[in-house]
Amino acid sequence: MSIKVIRAGLLTSIQDLGRFGMQKHGVIVSGAMDPFALRAGNLLVGNEEGEGALEITMLGPSLLFQDDSLIAICGGDLFPKIDGHKIPGWRPVFVRKGSVLEFGAPVSGCRAYLTVAGGFDIPQVMGSRSTYLRAGIGGFQGRALKEGDVLNLRTPSEQAAKRMRHLSKTAGSQSFFVSEWSVSSDILPAYRKNPVVRVLPGSQFNRFTLDSREKFFSQEFHVTLHSDRMGYRLEGPHVRLSEPLELVSEAVSAGTIQVPPAGNPIILLADRQTTGGYPKIAHVASVDLPLIAQVKPGEKIRFQEVTLEEAQELYRIREMEIQMLRQGIALKAQREA
Repeated sequence: MSIKVIRAGLLTSIQDLGRFGMQKHGVIVSGAMDPFALRAGNLLVGNEEGEGALEITMLGPSLLFQDDSLIAICGGDLFPKIDGHKIPGWRPVFVRKGSVLEFGAPVSGCRAYLTVAGGFDIPQVMGSRSTYLRAGIGGFQGRALKEGDVLNLRTPSEQAAKRMRHLSKTAGSQSFFVSEWSVSSDILPAYRKNPVVRVLPGSQFNRFTLDSREKFFSQEFHVTLHSDRMGYRLEGPHVRLSEPLELVSEAVSAGTIQVPPAGNPIILLADRQTTGGYPKIAHVASVDLPLIAQVKPGEKIRFQEVTLEEAQELYRIREMEIQMLRQGIALKAQREA
């Protein structure tokens, strides 16, 4: 089973939930920018939640399915089409051998995740299939996809194989068939243009001027063109320290918001460095990282302060919703058997 890349798109790479336990050796975590979309997509096709998927950025690839496959596309709406027909996201889709999946201009968001039953047949590097582009490790030959690549697939799970047979029968002579059920919109992250992102005060929050702290929560910040998987650089009201401050570099994580001397915050993301020495004004609640992942350069972000307890409760609710999704999909599988 395999998929051939006809056209590579702007930036398409294989990502999973990340390469953990290696930061002490200077190896970054990497992984999906929108972990919720990746997890949901894998559940829809019968994979483990952290299985590798294609992370598709802005302008997607054109892919030829060389075997019958079960797929799901989650995250941003990059106008996916199979053989010229628009297909919806957040649900299982059966694709026949010889069909072509392509993407158009983004409708909403900027990153979509293509999960395939069985997952991609590539080796793990330091416990992960994620691509770290700057170092050229993991993923497919350590790089973004290019024209002519052939991605081999592993054998689908028993659950996925049953769903494929069920959808294949329903499809008849059609080249693809979209499942009637999908992930409920009630549990999707609050994807939107110019989102409000919830944050906790950072380690050095009180070292910034009162005016800077007030503006940080009351005014908008633009995401600049100099933003990527490592971090989003913001422009807006300058954020200033009350007095000069020298710090010893310390560990950072996804969502850390650092402020360099120029006063423009940087939100550290999937390909962040392992340590940082700039003052940290805030930290994004993990439940809202998917919102940032779908913000395009040029769009705006506002910040809303939450407490640690509130962030933990939001995380607990999100995990409960994913558990409910997992159970709901299992019940669907039983009915399709």
